[in-house]
Amino acid sequence: MAFSKKNYILLAIGMAIVILGLVLMSGEGSAEGFFNADIFSARRIKVAPLVSLFGFIFIMIAIMYKPKTRKVEDR
Repeated sequence: MAFSKKNYILLAIGMAIVILGLVLMSGEGSAEGFFNADIFSARRIKVAPLVSLFGFIFIMIAIMYKPKTRKVEDR
C-alpha cells in the first residue's frame, strides 16, 4: 500500500481542518436592498482562509509523510 494507517489519519485531520475553515467562511450574504456588514468580518476575511490554508498544508505533509521503519536484524 502507498499509505500507512498513520497517513490516512493525518489526511483525515487535514480534511477536518479544511472543512472547519470553510464553515468559518460561511454565513449570511447580502441581498438586494439589504447590506450585511458581517461579510467583511475578520473571521471571514482573515481567520477562515488561514485555517483552510493550514489544512491544505497539513494534507500535503500527510501525503509526503513516511513512517520510520524498524531495522530487522539478519540472522
